[in-house]
Order: sequence, then structure tokens, then C-alpha cells
Amino acid sequence: MNLSKKLLEFYVNSSIHVALAVCALVGVTTVELGLKADNVIFCFVFFATISGYNFVKFFGVAKFHYQRLTKWLKMIQIFSFCSFLLLCFYGVQLQVETLVVVGVFAVLTFLYAIPFLKDKTKSLRHVEGVKVYVIALVWMGVSVFLPVIDTGFEMTTNVGIMGIQRFAYVLVLMLPFEIRDLRYDPEGLQTIPQKIGVKRTKQLGLFLLVFIVLLECLKVDLEYSKLIVLGIVALVTAGFVWKAELNQGRYYSAFWVETLPILWLLLLLLF
Repeated sequence: MNLSKKLLEFYVNSSIHVALAVCALVGVTTVELGLKADNVIFCFVFFATISGYNFVKFFGVAKFHYQRLTKWLKMIQIFSFCSFLLLCFYGVQLQVETLVVVGVFAVLTFLYAIPFLKDKTKSLRHVEGVKVYVIALVWMGVSVFLPVIDTGFEMTTNVGIMGIQRFAYVLVLMLPFEIRDLRYDPEGLQTIPQKIGVKRTKQLGLFLLVFIVLLECLKVDLEYSKLIVLGIVALVTAGFVWKAELNQGRYYSAFWVETLPILWLLLLLLF
């Protein structure tokens, strides 16, 4: 394997890419609400995402998907530990109210990985039909309410609508992953594709994207440039959801789908 492929594998498998995606959604919130950009919150979210995702991945909850990581595992563990230290460094600089919110979502992440149900054999990840909703809730909280609370911004109608939109959008982003994992997930997990099938899962994704765009029209002082950007992002996302298959490329979901929040932020900045 050449160096570029090794670097790409490390970039994706060490959760750097997903951390940038979450930071991009924080950026979307900052731009749309006109919040003061705070490097501390961005750095905290970046290192918290790496620490949280790698904790979940390497706690043994998805071993099948990470069989190729053996020789990289020690390096990723060291990287994750350094990220945790930086998470603590930036965390102590946050407002107390922000840390309370962080604590709630940290507990959710912990319970997502650590077995505590049914004689400590099941975590939230293994509860029937819960997995994607826990992930969407954490992403929504971190990317919407964390920057809002940290900057002392008022909890307006627009913030509430944005929270609903973000929850729905993360659900849509999870659908290609759910379709990909259909071959591996136990039947009792009751994922969305297991319950309604692949085709209806894609249709659900399209419905949610239309719902998200329609919600944008309910915002106070609607800005049409932001509506246009959201429409473009929704169309591109719809294409990725519709083309998602069981036998998808290795980086289809783990790289390209997770790039969509970054695209959203870039378009907002350009417009």
C-alpha cells in the first residue's frame, strides 16, 4: 500500500474526517445564526468527536468493520489519547452551562458503547431501533445547542427549527451507513432498512430532506441565499442516499457522505 492510501486510511479510520464533518455543522450553525466564531468551541468539538468516536469503535462494538486496522490500532490509540488530552485542555475553557450540555451528551456516548442493559451485555447501540436516533441526538446537540449556549445566544424559534432540521439531516446521513451494514447487523437490531427495506429507507431519506427544506421556510426573517444553499445540499444528499447500496465502495459512506456537512459550510461561506 502506498503512502497516500495509508494516510487516507489513517485519516478516515482515526475519525479525523467525521470530526471535521461535525465541526462543519457547528460552522453552519455559527454562520446561520450570526454567532461569534469561537476557536475554542471548534477545537473542543473536533477533539471530542475523535475521542468519542474512537472510544466507541475500539471498545469492541464493531470489530468486523475494523479488521484491517490491526497494525494501525496502536497509532490510533495514541492519537486518540492525545486528542483526549486536548479535549480536556479546551474543555476547561468552556462556560459552565456548556459543560453541563457536554456532560449530557458525553453520558449518551458512554452508554452507547458500554454494556449496561440485560446483565451488562447490551449497550444503547444494541437496543432495537435506537442506534441512529442516539447518534442524531448527539450530533444535533453538539452542532446546534453547544455553540448557542456557549455564546449566550437566545433560544429563539429559529434555533428550535434548526435543532429539528439538524436531527433529521443527521438521520438522513446515517441511512447510507444503515444500508451498507444491512448484511452485518443482527436481525434483532431492527435498523431502519431491516424494518422497511432498502427502497423505502431511501424514500424516507428523500421525504426527510423535503421536510428539512420546508422547515427552513418557517424561520423568522428567512434569508433566500441560505434557503438556496440548503436546497443544493438537500439535492446532493438525496443523490447519495438514492445511490447507496449494500455493496458500496469502501469510502462511499465513511468519506463521501460524511463530506456533505463540509460542502454545506463551504457553500454558506461562498454565498
